[in-house]
Amino acid sequence: MLTMLRKAVCDQESFELSVEDTPKASNWRKDRGSIFLLTFLYVLQGIPLGLAGTVPILLQGLGVSYKEQAVFSFVYWPFAIKLLWAPIVDSFYFPAFGRRKSWLIPTQYLLGIFMILLSYNVSHLLGQSEGQKINVFALMVYFFILNLLAATQDIVVDGWALTMLSRENVGFASTCNAIGQTAGYFIAFTIFMALESADFCNSYLRFTPCNAGIVDLAGFLYFWGILFLVVTTLVGIFKKEQSDSSTQNGVIDAYRQLYQITKLPAIRIYVLAILSSKVYMYWVCHIVYLC
Repeated sequence: MLTMLRKAVCDQESFELSVEDTPKASNWRKDRGSIFLLTFLYVLQGIPLGLAGTVPILLQGLGVSYKEQAVFSFVYWPFAIKLLWAPIVDSFYFPAFGRRKSWLIPTQYLLGIFMILLSYNVSHLLGQSEGQKINVFALMVYFFILNLLAATQDIVVDGWALTMLSRENVGFASTCNAIGQTAGYFIAFTIFMALESADFCNSYLRFTPCNAGIVDLAGFLYFWGILFLVVTTLVGIFKKEQSDSSTQNGVIDAYRQLYQITKLPAIRIYVLAILSSKVYMYWVCHIVYLC
């Protein structure tokens, strides 16, 4: 993400195109493998976000107070403040391993491991085991870590998209982000909630009624934890990373450039628009949770 902003500033400062420098027309078929990989990485990123959205609904069904549910809302903060550690992700890496893979591989391995660990404990934390009480704070800590790792993965994938795709196809990166993250959220929220619901499964997916849904949160977490580990291993082995030496800077320079970017009038207007554009959506979401 920081790399994208940095390149935007460079383009603004030196916008001199000759006939030879005129960009080619985009051709998605040229980078279809990379586009598919980027989209799938963003799908994985949307899974923790979708799961974090399901927990308040589960807590509501278990009779948890609104005050305790408010504690859980801290899990969304990592995506709101990821710009604070983006320069670190952008600046520190192992050249022999790759600028983006140095962060992507360990981050996704940790995501998979934490999902598997949570799958063994989530029933206890939700008070579904005998003698156990609901532990909202522990749930918040687990999902905060998951979203912290997912936000870091977002920083890495945004930067990798600039070198993974051809110059004429870089515009597809935002499309991959929008489609992939939305699909991941939809899978982990809408599809999971449907398959977890006994009423839905009995009405549409079963011939013989049962008191539970087809999947539960523990099983869903375990499945995606394993998938994270498998996909990360395959990416680490088979996906080669192109050299990205054109924007190598120290972390101090990165933070300095970030500060310069925030001073641009266009960026300030953009930030204001982002901060105000979804206020009404959050009102609607909270009203839905209260119902």
